[in-house]
Amino acid sequence: MSDRLDGAVALVTGASRGIGAAAAVELARLGAHLVITARTQGGLEETDDAIRAVGGQATLLPLDMREGGQLDAIGPSLYQRFGRLDILVHNAGALGRLTPVAHILPDDWADVVAVNLAASWRLIRTCDPLLRQAAAGRAVFVTEARARSPLAYWGAMGATKAGMEHLVLTWAQEIAITRAKVNLFDPGVVATRMRSNAFPGEDRTALRRPEQVAPLLAALCLPSEDRNGTLVQFQPETSVPL
Repeated sequence: MSDRLDGAVALVTGASRGIGAAAAVELARLGAHLVITARTQGGLEETDDAIRAVGGQATLLPLDMREGGQLDAIGPSLYQRFGRLDILVHNAGALGRLTPVAHILPDDWADVVAVNLAASWRLIRTCDPLLRQAAAGRAVFVTEARARSPLAYWGAMGATKAGMEHLVLTWAQEIAITRAKVNLFDPGVVATRMRSNAFPGEDRTALRRPEQVAPLLAALCLPSEDRNGTLVQFQPETSVPL
C-alpha cells in the first residue's frame, strides 16, 4: 500500500492551531488536499499559509462545532465540491471550566457536550457514507487521557471524551466489514493552547510540540494503516508531566 496521499481529500477539524494545524500540514506534505475547519478565519489562513509552504493546497471552512446544521451539511458539501472524502481527522475539542462536578453550570456543560460529543456523532453521520465509498477511507478522533483516568475537576471534559471514545469504537465495529478504518489517537501532553488554559503556570519548554505528534497521527490516515477500533497513544522518548 502507498505511503502517499496524492489525490486524497482530508477534512481536519480544529485546524487553526495546535495539533489540528500540525496534522493538516503533515497530511498536505503527504499529498492530500485539505479541507480545514475552525471558528477563526485568521487561524485558518495561517494554517493555509503553512500548507502552501509545503506545496499543498487547502479549502478553508470556518464553522463552529456547536452548530449542528453546519456540521450536518459537511458531507453533502464535500460530495458536491470534490465527489469524495478519504480522511477525517476530528481534533476540535473543548476543555470547559475545571470545576467540581456539582458546580458545573448548564451552559458550560452544554458547550462541552456539543463540541466533544455531539459534534463527533454529527461528523460520523455526515462523513460515514463518503468514507465507506473511498478506496481507503480513514478516520482519526483525537482523545485524551481523562476519558479513561478520571481526575478531580475534569468531569465535563473526561465524561464527554469518554462518550466520544465509546461512540467511535462502536462505529469502528459497525464498519469492520468495509474498507474504511477508524481509530482513536491520544497525543499525550502537548504544548497547546488548551493545555495552557488548564495549566497556566506550567513550563511549556518541557512539553513536546504539536509538530512532534503530527506524523504519527498522519500515519493513521495512510492506506497502509490496517488497524481499526484501536486507541493509538503517542509514546514520547522522555517523560513529561501528566
